[in-house]
Amino acid sequence: MDDDLDKDAIGHELAACIAEARQLRAARADDPRAEDYPHLKEYQAARLAHSYADLLASERYRPAAEFFLSDLYGPKDFRTRDEELARVVPVMVRVLPARALQTLLDAVKMDTLSESLDSAMVLALRKTGKSKSIDWPAYVAAYRACGRRRDRELQITLIEHIGKTLDRLTRMPLIRVSLRLMSGPAHLAGLGALHDFLQDGFDAFSHMKGADEFLEIVIERETALMREMFANLNASHPE
Repeated sequence: MDDDLDKDAIGHELAACIAEARQLRAARADDPRAEDYPHLKEYQAARLAHSYADLLASERYRPAAEFFLSDLYGPKDFRTRDEELARVVPVMVRVLPARALQTLLDAVKMDTLSESLDSAMVLALRKTGKSKSIDWPAYVAAYRACGRRRDRELQITLIEHIGKTLDRLTRMPLIRVSLRLMSGPAHLAGLGALHDFLQDGFDAFSHMKGADEFLEIVIERETALMREMFANLNASHPE
């Protein structure tokens, strides 16, 4: 049920989060070493692919794992999606169910938080001269130097929220039909990235037919790694 969700409030928060994400990216535009940011994202993507090799090899869980690693927690550039969203937030509030709108909000929150944490990580890596040659000890040291444990915990919480909301959406029959019908008009209207994000997430979680075990695995592993990173400078590389 969507009765407990205020669509207008979600829309206002969504607009504010999009503006913050765009500000963070704009601040990097004049950085003479802007290549450090995608370099960090690539390193993190490789870590995630290693940590979740078993889920990526699973017929049941592979689509959801790929969605999380590319569309939520990976190196993909979300500028196009967020620019599209910024143009059509009022329309989204009118036409999308509250749960779908909440998924978009959580995804943009996740993106904004990740951009902020990545910026802090790059600065920490630069201080050690490792921004272009990242290895695991340097990554752990930068992670600890940044601190921001509450933000790391929030990042994991958002993963869980997004997953649970997508799982609920797969049980709403009209969502599947609406997404299929929206595909052509959305791409013609310049909203292809936004539509593809929703469609990819819906398809991945529909394929899984129940997300509880998948989400438990992801949350448990990311929480354990975060705790080890903060507790021990010599945290072992995730297997």
